[in-house]
Amino acid sequence: MFDCLNLREVEAIAKDRVEKMAWDYYASGADDELCLRNNCAAYGKYELHYRVLVDVAQRQLATTVLGQRVAMPILVAPTAFHRLAHEDGELATVRGAGDAGTLFVLSTLSNTAVEDVVAAASGPVWFQLYVYKDRAASEALVRRVEAAGCRALVLTVDAPLLGRRERDVRNRFALPPNLGVQNMFAHGYAPLRAAEGESGLAAYVATLLDPALTWDAIGWLRSITKLPVLVKGIVRADDAARAVAEGAAGVIVSNHGGRQLDASPATIDVLARVVDAVDRRSSGGPVEVLIDGGIRRGSDVVKAIALGAKAVLVGRPILWGLAAGGREGVAHVLGMLRRELDLAMALCGCPDVAAITRDLVMP
Repeated sequence: MFDCLNLREVEAIAKDRVEKMAWDYYASGADDELCLRNNCAAYGKYELHYRVLVDVAQRQLATTVLGQRVAMPILVAPTAFHRLAHEDGELATVRGAGDAGTLFVLSTLSNTAVEDVVAAASGPVWFQLYVYKDRAASEALVRRVEAAGCRALVLTVDAPLLGRRERDVRNRFALPPNLGVQNMFAHGYAPLRAAEGESGLAAYVATLLDPALTWDAIGWLRSITKLPVLVKGIVRADDAARAVAEGAAGVIVSNHGGRQLDASPATIDVLARVVDAVDRRSSGGPVEVLIDGGIRRGSDVVKAIALGAKAVLVGRPILWGLAAGGREGVAHVLGMLRRELDLAMALCGCPDVAAITRDLVMP
């Protein structure tokens, strides 16, 4: 694996090491998987109008996200069920993220308890939250996450129901008996079983998660925790502005990796509009915009930051690294992206992240 030159080569190795049901779960998108493909393809539409004769002998990639320092503006996105890729699961992933000096976002649907993940971390850990119909269980989880030492909550808002992922339906996706939604074990919501004629995850979401969630959820979360709340799943400028008005500390431009509404726009295509809307509404202080979906090269990171993102989050490539090499594989994927970002910054005439400005893509 360590001879790989790019993420696609890591992906090929990972595919050979993961069982078909798990691979299809990680790799698939909704319906015809148009959005899945467009997320990646859209980056190719943006050119970088590089600067010349800038001293780039030394480059500084470090930045902060919500005031938390990271070695580079590349974070680990929340993804579910890491033990389907590697026996060490989320523990390997958070350790690999720490080796790379960056931040890890743990999914509600993890196979590992939040306390164990934070204990294994050497960098910041955030927690991605799905709100259950059982609000008492969700509140208990939020308090537990805060007590464990997570530094922010990431509220996912684009999944009132699960998008129809036909590969999962065909495979009758479910977790094996030895794995579950570990952080919900105490509330009896850990098992994720097969469902007749359906994806087991789709049945789990339809049965347990709250499709009646509204903007009031942000205020509710802020009332029960001191952690900053980011809203993930935004593709509209007006929704971004509303999230800020409701008290969100940040928004994540995301279409769930193309796994929810297949007709969703590519995230990079809506990023600038979201950033501008947030800038207009953030008179009370800085509100940061992050982005995920389709990032496969260091130059993609430059494009996202130029369009206003504070940092990017990477999902599937992290799972590829995990499957291919555990902790070392995760660190290798992040290191590969870091090296590509460093070179792209040098070639664009950017000695530091602050020099990555919008005129690079919109002169």
